[in-house]
Amino acid sequence: MTPNPFKPTAGKRPPVLIGREAVIEDFAEGLDNGAGAPGRLMFLTGNRGCGKTVLLRELQRLASERGWVVISDSASLGLCDRLADALRSNRPTVTSVELGPSFGRMSVEAARAKGEALRGLVNERLKKLGPGKGILFAIDEAQSASIEELAALAVLYQQVLGDQDATGLLDVEQRGLALVFAGLPSMVDDLLEEPSVTFLRRAQQRTLGSIPLPEVRDAFIQTVQDAGLCVDAKTASLAAHKSMGHPYMVQLVGYYMWRSAARRDSEIIEPRDVEAGNKDAVSEFYEAVDAPLYYGLRSPQRLFIEAMAVDVGKPTRVADVIDRCDRTQSWASKYRASLIRERVIEAAGYGLVRFTVPMLGEYIRDCVLWHE
Repeated sequence: MTPNPFKPTAGKRPPVLIGREAVIEDFAEGLDNGAGAPGRLMFLTGNRGCGKTVLLRELQRLASERGWVVISDSASLGLCDRLADALRSNRPTVTSVELGPSFGRMSVEAARAKGEALRGLVNERLKKLGPGKGILFAIDEAQSASIEELAALAVLYQQVLGDQDATGLLDVEQRGLALVFAGLPSMVDDLLEEPSVTFLRRAQQRTLGSIPLPEVRDAFIQTVQDAGLCVDAKTASLAAHKSMGHPYMVQLVGYYMWRSAARRDSEIIEPRDVEAGNKDAVSEFYEAVDAPLYYGLRSPQRLFIEAMAVDVGKPTRVADVIDRCDRTQSWASKYRASLIRERVIEAAGYGLVRFTVPMLGEYIRDCVLWHE
């Protein structure tokens, strides 16, 4: 049987990049429209599993096809040094090992010095490129980098624009720099608070959310048929509903419903395959998304969302959280604000909150509270 076309592995490019066409088009136009085009400076944000890394790699591919130098990195302390090393090595692309969150901070002076050194290396590399070409810095997991280093890169972007303007070349002939940060929404919040980079508020911000279910349904039909099996519109709609339009769940549901049909040696994906596949998809989503998020929170934050998980299918009253946790109003206000900032929950009306991460409440009920 044909290999499974769905790719739920983190960062693996799926057969169809649904719901992201506008971002891809904006970036491609930015590269094609010359120095200073808006699509060359972009933030990709969204919750875990929403497809930031996959989309970032697609943008890298587009830049590489256009003859740009692509340098990618999974951010952590020392980001500017690694980018500088990549430029010195003259390698067309470098992807660093993700080193995890950095708990230190770099001094503003040190970050500026590293940014200035990087500026010289960028300009030297640009001289070797053809007219209209440039360098793309693609920074994944940007929330794990030093905010000072991210700010230094932002300043670098503005400085290189000025350096290229000084050449007197037409915009379409100037060599350029493109900068794309991908990370959790808190990364953008932190960076935009930096007084030295207020111009970043004009950068394109693209928040990746759920994909409309009709688009998911059509993508299921197209992907399955292109790979040699069959699925009717009703079954594809059921699969789309199970996925909730979440990009990672789309790939998980697709992968496991295909596997179910393959194990039956059937060329037709049926509703029973969707139902069986969804059970495996939910279990894997719990382990890959919900569990790391839950255990990555502080104890008071976990207590807050455990109290929320008691409510099934409806928002939670903050007053009920206070009662269930036996805590004060000020305690609830503090951790409500922190969880909203980290995009774990959101306001759902006066005095109400709800989860923003798919199935987090179900995970807590099924895998945390049930074992206590």
